[in-house]
Amino acid sequence: MNATGAALPRGGWIIVAGGSGFIGSHLCDRLLADGHRVVIVDDLSTGRDSNVAHLAGRDDVHVLTADVCNPSVVDTITNMVDDEITAVMHLASPASPPAYLARPLDTLAVGSTGTANLLQLAAAHRARFLLASTSEVYGDPLVHPQPESYWGNVNPVGERSVYDEAKRFAEALTAAHHRIGAVDTRIVRIFNTYGPRMQPDDGRVVTNLVHQARAGEPMTVYGDGSQTRSFCYVDDLVSGMVALLDSAVTGPVNIGNPHEFTIAELVEVVREVTGSSSPVEYRPLPSDDPRQRQPDITRARTELGWEPHVALREGLARMIAALES
Repeated sequence: MNATGAALPRGGWIIVAGGSGFIGSHLCDRLLADGHRVVIVDDLSTGRDSNVAHLAGRDDVHVLTADVCNPSVVDTITNMVDDEITAVMHLASPASPPAYLARPLDTLAVGSTGTANLLQLAAAHRARFLLASTSEVYGDPLVHPQPESYWGNVNPVGERSVYDEAKRFAEALTAAHHRIGAVDTRIVRIFNTYGPRMQPDDGRVVTNLVHQARAGEPMTVYGDGSQTRSFCYVDDLVSGMVALLDSAVTGPVNIGNPHEFTIAELVEVVREVTGSSSPVEYRPLPSDDPRQRQPDITRARTELGWEPHVALREGLARMIAALES
């Protein structure tokens, strides 16, 4: 096992499950820039080959199309690499509401069986393990902003529970492995993230509004627009994940931007950045949709020395420039 708290040595292999996804592909770029080698594992159910096409042909990248819920994935990955596996990073899961609501059993399976398989891989190689969890573990929070000590307010049988409870179970399984000394683990709770490589049909609010505004279509707002979210640009998020991976902090640690916006305010920022005059179309609020979501990032600031730097307008401008390039 890597010495707890030591920065990972460069040159070893890091397994990134979900590495062809929006966040996973940006994480792979950062790990490679830092001198690691990367095995991208993705079943491409929600990830895209195009997100990692620029990495094709590199000697320090292997790509495996596989489902982490299949127990054979552990041996397959082991047989692919010719050197030390230093870390396993688990980002595999549908993450947007349309994706996980369309595949409820797969979402529960990747949070349970998939997590168990990847923990087994980490244990076999004495590698560090990082679980990408989510602010959804807080449900519709009764505490605001949300610190890591808050246990959440989740409906365990609601539609969204397939994602919320899958991540809560994945955290419990990861923490149990750490407590018994089987694996050196880290848990990051990711708050709303946006940036290049998000799919037009992603279904999350930033993507919806940006694509509707650019197309001159009505901008969809669910509820009255007074609900709040905090939006973190993907480069900031990845920096926080890497800081956690290289730290002695096991977590969970919130990584997100604490600057809170109402959805109505987000609409106006998107209009400003895109130059759109699209009208707003109001629709009913989805089941169990949280009214507030804002990270308390005290732990990340004090224990990782991390905080976000990209403001919403700047991040949206970068996202739109990537769409237009």
